[in-house]
Amino acid sequence: MVCKSCGSNRQHKFNGEVAIDFPGLHGLDKPIVWVFPRLLLCLDCGVADFQIRKEELLVLREHGQTK
Repeated sequence: MVCKSCGSNRQHKFNGEVAIDFPGLHGLDKPIVWVFPRLLLCLDCGVADFQIRKEELLVLREHGQTK
């Protein structure tokens, strides 16, 4: 598989730990969403690709709605 950004074939999978928070002052009242994805990282340009599980995605959708 080649990198979508630079075309390199030097990609490696890693375990990840990502805290997603909402921007701005309004984000302080919203939960931090922790995700633990498998990262596909390009070792040449540093672009990372990962997918968020459905459960965490639902939390992000629910709290990310603008009112």
